[in-house]
Amino acid sequence: CPAPSPHTLDRNFEKTGRGGIMGIVSSICRPSKPIKQVPVVVIFSGKRKSGKDYCTERLKSELGPETAEIGRLSAPLKLAYAKEHDLDYKQLLSDGPYKEKYRKDMIRWGEERRTKDPGFFAKLVVAGCTRPVLIISDARRITDIEFFKDPAKGFNPITVRVEATEETRKTRGW
Repeated sequence: CPAPSPHTLDRNFEKTGRGGIMGIVSSICRPSKPIKQVPVVVIFSGKRKSGKDYCTERLKSELGPETAEIGRLSAPLKLAYAKEHDLDYKQLLSDGPYKEKYRKDMIRWGEERRTKDPGFFAKLVVAGCTRPVLIISDARRITDIEFFKDPAKGFNPITVRVEATEETRKTRGW
């Protein structure tokens, strides 16, 4: 899903302080007083096997576990789908053949839920957030991004689009 006016991850990701994505996040997520507000949300989007998980783990590591946590919109979807269909949730989280067996139906099922409430899965992730920076690792739909950009919700969203060539994605198993 293309993110409106995204920050592109490039060589600047390696920089800390004022440069790159680290500078952007650091400048808004390290207030001088304790945080008692809605978190900064860094929303990563990109195609399958583009490197979103690597980038989100890297950002979390740089910010530290006391500051940042990763939220996966697919996790509550897979948990609810597994419960409703009596499936193995942990297997659905993997990249293996078990998940691939159910992928199409799980996508259809998730779309039915989103049709009723576009923010259904995002709300579940936010409800579990305990850190000042929430890193969304898998925004796949415009509605996912719109949920966090809605001014009424009070988030401080940053969007990041991760891109990789088709050749690179194939070497990663796509």
